[in-house]
Amino acid sequence: MKALVIGCGIGGPVTAMALRETGIDAEIFEAFGQTAENVGSFLNVASNGLAALRALGAHQQVLATAIPTPRMVMWSGSGKRLGEVANGLRLDDGTVSHTVLRSDLYRTVREEAEQRGVRIALGKRMISYEDTGSHVTARFEDGTTATGDLLIACDGIHSRTRALLDPHAPRPRYSGLYSFGGIVEDAGLPGEPGVYNMVFGKRAFFGWTVATSGATWWFANLPRRLGDVPDDWKPVLVKAFEDDANGSADLIRRSAVGPGLPVHDLPPVPVWHRGRVLLTGDAAHATSPSSGQGASLAVEDAVVLARCLRESGGHEEAFRRFEAERRPRVERVVAYSRTISNSKAAGPVARVFRDLMMPIFLRKSASQESLAWMYRYQPSL
Repeated sequence: MKALVIGCGIGGPVTAMALRETGIDAEIFEAFGQTAENVGSFLNVASNGLAALRALGAHQQVLATAIPTPRMVMWSGSGKRLGEVANGLRLDDGTVSHTVLRSDLYRTVREEAEQRGVRIALGKRMISYEDTGSHVTARFEDGTTATGDLLIACDGIHSRTRALLDPHAPRPRYSGLYSFGGIVEDAGLPGEPGVYNMVFGKRAFFGWTVATSGATWWFANLPRRLGDVPDDWKPVLVKAFEDDANGSADLIRRSAVGPGLPVHDLPPVPVWHRGRVLLTGDAAHATSPSSGQGASLAVEDAVVLARCLRESGGHEEAFRRFEAERRPRVERVVAYSRTISNSKAAGPVARVFRDLMMPIFLRKSASQESLAWMYRYQPSL
């Protein structure tokens, strides 16, 4: 059996590796003509995502380029400490959640897939596919085609495959936030290595962690009307944080601030599969970054899909089992993440209420025990 894997971000290479573990040949087709060596800022790979990578024997490769970030401390814009929560759970081998440059994660999983024999074709933007019932053929913008037994979509939140599979599928929805991030050497911001400091500021949300090297990794979420893009984001960000009781505004002044990226997620997608075609990862259930689960859910999908294909009598049964196992979990994560995003975009009155209620919320709804459903999930092949 051969699978055509559409997309070579994070989910594509991991899915191809998982399929090969079950004896299914997998080839990746990436729309862009070059690899994503310098794309994006950084992201969280939660302990559950690392557990899924461990099932593939690939977690150590990711850990080698990442920094451990097992804790989060929440602050108000006035400098009040609101509480502390765990960023995931400690695995039985001592592994905790890590933060990694997006480009390093892309490179690591791609190189690992190639070392395991996965073929990757660049510059292959899929424009259509044909499912004959016995096989599926993908057609690419450059005029070439590829045929396999399955087509697995790992092509992200703006998935072309999803639009082809179901023209009525919901479109990505804007969270109300633009996202920024960077790394500053010797920033001077206080912070214990391994701890994320999360500030619910007066006008925007700011987070940072200090690496053992002393570099400060920071990100910001700015409430903004979609499409309202200034010529220069830096003074806009500085103004958003200048009244907060921390060094965020000064840090941004010292940073190179690139274009802001609008944050989207997906409402529930009714159709995940039809015939020999299946959506996975952000193509099926994109979540906002607020939960720190996007990459981890994609890796979980890869492991569960491979197991379902190995244990089922055919692809149709496997796809049904995959959706039945994954849909309740991922939609719960998307909803949880959207709740957090909404709190970052709170208005003046809502901010006061949020800061008063945050300590109670952290104890009851964001404690290690209350979030065990998210972090203890450890799929196996």
